[in-house]
Amino acid sequence: MPSETLWEIAKAEEEKRSQGSEGDRVEIGEKSVFFIGSKSGGKTTIILRCLDRDEPAKPTLALEYTYGRRAKGHNTPKDIAHIWELGGGTSLLDLISIPITSDTLRTFSIVLVLDLSKPNDLWPTMENLLQATKRHVDKVIMKVAKTNSKAASEMRQKMWSSIQKDHPDRELIDPFPIPLVIIGSKYDIFQDFDPEKRKVICKTLRFVAHYFGASLMFTSKSEALLLKIRGVINQLAFGIDKSKSICVDQNKPLFITAGLDSLCQIGSPPVSDNDIGKLQAHSPMELWKKVYEKLFPPKSISTLKAIQDPARDPQYAESEVDEMRVQKDQ
Repeated sequence: MPSETLWEIAKAEEEKRSQGSEGDRVEIGEKSVFFIGSKSGGKTTIILRCLDRDEPAKPTLALEYTYGRRAKGHNTPKDIAHIWELGGGTSLLDLISIPITSDTLRTFSIVLVLDLSKPNDLWPTMENLLQATKRHVDKVIMKVAKTNSKAASEMRQKMWSSIQKDHPDRELIDPFPIPLVIIGSKYDIFQDFDPEKRKVICKTLRFVAHYFGASLMFTSKSEALLLKIRGVINQLAFGIDKSKSICVDQNKPLFITAGLDSLCQIGSPPVSDNDIGKLQAHSPMELWKKVYEKLFPPKSISTLKAIQDPARDPQYAESEVDEMRVQKDQ
């Protein structure tokens, strides 16, 4: 009798492990978490901390992938978390479509990291990234609906899972199509801002997060804050129980789990009654945007847009390679 090949042995081992009684069977879970947000906003630092990797953060070039694993218990297969990160702020929106597919969408989450130390860039960065992501996700759900209407319907229902059925704002919000967490980074710089400016930023981000059915939290290099963020990312990546803690005090780092805030608690946009009448807005989101940009006017598009071609980015300069490239282009 010929000896078994290595492949046959491995296959037999895997079958043996997956068989047995139904109660003993353990499925390997796979989830995906996609980090998008401000350029140099601290996305890589958060990812490294969540994965317990003690290495310096390097600038992200275009779209990067890594993964983490976590065991459910002793002698059980480890769950896998696929971690994606989009570099370049809002300059590489086309790459958003690569990790988000009909195969991954059911277990996909978005983490939007916004640099609190640059309030003038905050709204355009948030708006461009969320709009591009939502557009693509909606397109994927429509594609799924053509072949599996039940699955598409479940995806649409799932977006309401973080909002209680008796929540007073249920008719006034529009949850993001997949789980969303908004993280305000560099809180250590932000906490020294003028109190009125902090108030506007906090209230605005609370409104946006609540409107999209998202969680909102602030972080910095503080170990205590990073640990809280790590818990939230673990919940997205491995299904760990969601934290129910809440902090809405604008003099402290915000921490609000999806569904725990309300429009009543957030209040109206921070602007005088006289001014609010002059602002022509067709929706609550547009009103908050106009109030926010009145205090923090966005920089021009040209200054916000990063270098489109990474090959021409000075931080990746290689004199010999660049000289060859010049010769080739000529």
